[in-house]
Amino acid sequence: MKRTVVFYLTSFGTSLLGNSITAIALPLVVLFTTGSPLSAGVVAIAAAVPAALAGLLMGSLVDRINRRTAAVLSDVISAAALLVLPIVDLTIGLSLGWFLAVAVLNSFGDVPGLTAREAMLPAIARAAAMDSSRLIGLRESLAGVSLLLGPAIAGILVAAFAPVTVLWITSGLATTAALLTLLIPKSATVLAPDHTEASTTPPARSVFHGLGVIVRSPLLRGLVLLGMALAIVLAATQGMVIPVHFAFQDEPQFVGFVLSALAAGLLIGGGCFAVLGHRIPHRVWFTTGLVLVAMGFSIIGVLGPVWSIFAGAAIVGVGGGSMNAVIGLAFIENVDDSQRGTVLGAQNAIMTLVPAAGIGVAAVLIEVSGLHLATTALAALWILAAIGALLTPRLRRLGQHEA
Repeated sequence: MKRTVVFYLTSFGTSLLGNSITAIALPLVVLFTTGSPLSAGVVAIAAAVPAALAGLLMGSLVDRINRRTAAVLSDVISAAALLVLPIVDLTIGLSLGWFLAVAVLNSFGDVPGLTAREAMLPAIARAAAMDSSRLIGLRESLAGVSLLLGPAIAGILVAAFAPVTVLWITSGLATTAALLTLLIPKSATVLAPDHTEASTTPPARSVFHGLGVIVRSPLLRGLVLLGMALAIVLAATQGMVIPVHFAFQDEPQFVGFVLSALAAGLLIGGGCFAVLGHRIPHRVWFTTGLVLVAMGFSIIGVLGPVWSIFAGAAIVGVGGGSMNAVIGLAFIENVDDSQRGTVLGAQNAIMTLVPAAGIGVAAVLIEVSGLHLATTALAALWILAAIGALLTPRLRRLGQHEA
C-alpha cells in the first residue's frame, strides 16, 4: 500500500477518533461545569445547527480550493476551538456562553473536514492505483475502529483527568490529523481535469446547489432518504432506546458495550467490502446490508437478553458497514468531481441534523406509548424504508455512472 493511502487513512482515522472522544468529553465538561443537563442539551443543539450550515456553506469552497488544503484548515479550526475551553478554564473560568461559542466554532471544522476527505478519495485511489471500492471499504472499517475506541478512550481519560483536560488531547489529535494530511502529496488529492465535464458542469452558484443536485437525481435522492431513515432509527436506538432500557433494568454499564458491538460490526462490514467489494456486484452488497440492518433492528426491538441486544447491534453494524460503503461509492461514481464537495457537504449537513430528530421522536414514542411500542415503530420504519429501496428501479444502477 502506498504511503499516500496510509497518510490519507491515518489522517481520516485520527480526525474521526478525536471527534469521537470529543463527543463524549464535551457534554461531560458542560455538565460538570454548569451542573445542568439542559445546558448540555443546549450546547449539543448549538453545535448541530451551525455544523449543518457549515456543510452547506463550505462544501462549495471544498470544490474551489485544493481538498487537502480544505481538510487541513478544518482540522486547524477544530484544534483552535478545542483549545479555547481549557485555556479559559485556567484563566477567567468557564460559563455557558463559552461552551456555546466553542460549539459554533468547532462545527465549522468537523463537517467541512469530513467532506474534504470524502471528496478527495477518488483522486487518492487513482494516485495509489487502487480500486475505489477497496479504499472506501478500508475507510468504513477505520470509521468502525474509531467509533469502537473513541468512547472507551474518552471514558479512560475522563476517569484519569478532569474532563476539561481531555480537550487538550482532542485538540492535539486534530493538529496531528492536519499534519498527517500535509504529508499527502498535493497532486494526489486532485483528479486530472476533464475538459468535457468542465464545459458542461456549471460552477455552484448557491449554498443550496448541492441540495439541488441531490433532489434532481432519483438515485442520489433515494440514497439520501434511505440514509436519513437509518440515521433516525440508529440515533433513536443508541441515544434513547438502549439507555432507557438498561436504566429500567438497572444495568447502565451495558450501554457502552452495545455501541462497541455496533462499531465492531461496522469494522467487519467495511473490511469485507474492502476485500471483496470489487468482486461482488454492488447491488448484492446493498441488498444484503438492507436485510442485515432490518434483522439487527428487529432483534434489538424485542429487548430480550443482553446477549441478543449485543448480537442485534453487531448485525446492524455489519449490514450498515457494507451498505454505507456502497452509498459512499455511489456518490463518488454519480457526482462530477467539480461539484463533489458541494454535494457531499449537503449530504453531511442533512445527516448532521437528522440524529437529533431521531432521538426526539424516540423520546416522544417512549413517553406516549412505552418502550416496546417505540422499538416496534422504529424497526417498522426501517423495514418499510428497506422495502421501498428494494422496489426502487434506480438502485439497479448502483455501480454505474448515472446519465
